[in-house]
Amino acid sequence: MKKLIIGGVPEHFNLPWQIAIGEKKFEAEGVELVWRDFPKGTGDLNRALRAKEIDLAVILTEGIVRDIVQGNPAKIAQVYVKSPLLWGIHVAAGSDYQSIADLKGTHAAISRYGSGSHLMAFVNAESHGWNLTEDLKFEVIDDLNGALKGLPEGRGDYFMWEKFMTKPYVDQGIFRRIGECPTPWPSFVIAARNDVLDAHEPDVRSVLKVINAATATFKDAPQTEALIAERFGQKPADVKAWLSLTQWASEPLTHDELGDVQEKLMQLGLIEEALAARDILAF
Repeated sequence: MKKLIIGGVPEHFNLPWQIAIGEKKFEAEGVELVWRDFPKGTGDLNRALRAKEIDLAVILTEGIVRDIVQGNPAKIAQVYVKSPLLWGIHVAAGSDYQSIADLKGTHAAISRYGSGSHLMAFVNAESHGWNLTEDLKFEVIDDLNGALKGLPEGRGDYFMWEKFMTKPYVDQGIFRRIGECPTPWPSFVIAARNDVLDAHEPDVRSVLKVINAATATFKDAPQTEALIAERFGQKPADVKAWLSLTQWASEPLTHDELGDVQEKLMQLGLIEEALAARDILAF
């Protein structure tokens, strides 16, 4: 039985993986799949793929596309979540900032350079007409826990993270959300190292088969809402709202979608050139 290690953020998007592993669905297809949490997010996942610490990753689309263009020897196997990711824009509850306009020229708290929180700060800035060189500054705070501690202490002025995962901290009065910024493309994809694809493509396809079957029924399963609420400290109403907005997928990233991502990354100065689809997409 082939052992594969997959990494992803410890968030509700990835609960179907945990359930399928617990129910030994992957083992039934001849794959021992091991899950690793990466709370620091996309930048750390890219690092782990490059270092061969993991074989596959469930990762933000813009983050893996940028890193592949910059030399990460991996490819995108398929879309995992096709709905946009809704990034909440948060400040410390006691902050004087009241609007996104107030944040121009201040420091965005990011998990690491190359992370989703880093790249989406550019998307947000561009959407508001800011100067991407002068009006964007950064403070590395590692992860969500780092932001929960750092923002109230003045380490960073605002923090972008998925709005439903941060909602409990807004409710607790640690963060105050002053805006949102949706991704203009499918939010999550499944990526695999090139050497893993070359040597074990049938096993990778088995992994995709299992997770696609799991996500196809996830929203309709009677225990899903209660399980998410309990495991991630969410209010049932927030879970219901999140599920209504979230669409899992089983298809490849299209050439048009990939083109949109690369065009935006070039426009923002985050990559210098676009690669051909065959250099980024596995299938």
